Amino acid sequence: MLCPYSCCSLPPEGATPPGLVSSIHAVMATTAGVVIASSCRGDVINDRHWLTTTFVVRYGVPYMTYDIFAMYLSHYHRFRVKGHEGYQQHSARTVRSFVQKDFLLVFHHIALLAVLLPITLFFRNDRGDFFIGCLFLTEISTPFVSLGKILIQLGLQECWLHKANGAMVLLTFFTCRIALFPYMYWAYGRHYGIPLRSVPFALPLYANLGNLCILAPQVYWFALLCMKGYRLYRRSRTQDSHTSKNE
Repeated sequence: MLCPYSCCSLPPEGATPPGLVSSIHAVMATTAGVVIASSCRGDVINDRHWLTTTFVVRYGVPYMTYDIFAMYLSHYHRFRVKGHEGYQQHSARTVRSFVQKDFLLVFHHIALLAVLLPITLFFRNDRGDFFIGCLFLTEISTPFVSLGKILIQLGLQECWLHKANGAMVLLTFFTCRIALFPYMYWAYGRHYGIPLRSVPFALPLYANLGNLCILAPQVYWFALLCMKGYRLYRRSRTQDSHTSKNE
């Protein structure tokens, strides 16, 4: 699952537009998630769908690997253009600087590769496709995040489209990256006849810790998005106030 801050800067003319690959992958992941979750909702534990493992292996893992590399290249070229010392060529220093600057993003990606892939392939005993499908739905906010970055880079952050897109970012991010987790706990509890408040105590500790490790960065990033949205709102109100006074 992609974090909301991994889209690259505007590329040179003729290169792939920023966030295009991320958005394409997000649409594919969301579509796969809808198909899997809707097909397995009858028995959320035992129902299977062939797309679950296929998507993770053929698309999810290659994309996460690509995204880490793309984030590093974005970091490297951004610092090189700014004239930072030591960025004349790739080195252990530039990699270390990237990891230190974007540690949470790198950790997020590596954790998904190191945890989600083995669990999907080996440790879940062919159960829980429904929940894997739900996790794919976390990508639904990515196209809106990418569009927001493009609008800012084009100087259109004051237009109505950017404001509407910002609202969609917050809505989709909260719904499919935060509220999704209580929903999955509820679905698990409904399957076994357990009230929602008791589900965490019925799950193994590693399951709760794994969910917490995925959820915690989402809450942090959502808080950043809310603060950014609030700053933009205040700036817009200030500009409107100045415009009214000048008139």
